[in-house]
Amino acid sequence: MKELLKKILKAVNLYHPLQLLYRQWLFDIKRQYLRFRYRKFKGDLFTCNVCGKSYLKFAPDYPSQENRIAIRQHAVIAGYGDNIICPNCLSVARDRLVLAMLEKIDLHSKKVLHISPEKNIYSFLCSKAIVQTADLTPQFYRNVDKHISKADLTDLPYPDNSFDVVVANHVLEHVPDDRSAMKEIFRVLKSTGIAILQVPFSAILMATLEEPDILDPCKQSILFGQKDHVRIYSLTDYIKRLQETGFVVDYLDYESLRPLHKFAIQPGEGFFKITK
Repeated sequence: MKELLKKILKAVNLYHPLQLLYRQWLFDIKRQYLRFRYRKFKGDLFTCNVCGKSYLKFAPDYPSQENRIAIRQHAVIAGYGDNIICPNCLSVARDRLVLAMLEKIDLHSKKVLHISPEKNIYSFLCSKAIVQTADLTPQFYRNVDKHISKADLTDLPYPDNSFDVVVANHVLEHVPDDRSAMKEIFRVLKSTGIAILQVPFSAILMATLEEPDILDPCKQSILFGQKDHVRIYSLTDYIKRLQETGFVVDYLDYESLRPLHKFAIQPGEGFFKITK
């Protein structure tokens, strides 16, 4: 019944607009709840670099039961844990890390390709640069950028050397042919361009776990910790894949990012400094 209703709504072009309204409704309810719940924790231990509010602690975010086994078994750094969600604006740790690193880049008048655009990151980029957004399912991002284009990350519709920066934050773990996606990102980047390609990863896995052709959401949750993921990257293998594509990669571990800990970035998460 649920799938039939979905097909009908898609046929009349109402599925994605209704989904966006539903998600915004849930977001607004959660934001009001957390603002009320965490008003007593206002302090200066953590500061959100999106809204500027400070708290003694941020709200946690833990994986659902169906995703928990894979994430715990492989010690995946996937954006879960304590102090993940800003109680005021609901920014999350992985976006705050990317924003902190983007602030170190001269973006003035630069051309940026933002894949699967997150609202907070997109807003920041638009204040500094010329931004093109894209996704394979752009309907889900109309509330972020109404001009978003449809694009397959493994076959981007842009000329060589088009962008100074490409941002695809937590995207490659969804892409079956991730090596082709990496090659396309490399191709459209200008010489000395910068790619921000954060992904969930495990530092204890010797090799990446993946089933690129999998189409079973339940199995994907069990194996990879999310119903639409097709892999869990091994930290060393992820870096190797990027390097084989031609990128220069410098992995900045969590301890080296100590000045950014005040933004409540996730413990254990480092930053992949990727250049062409």
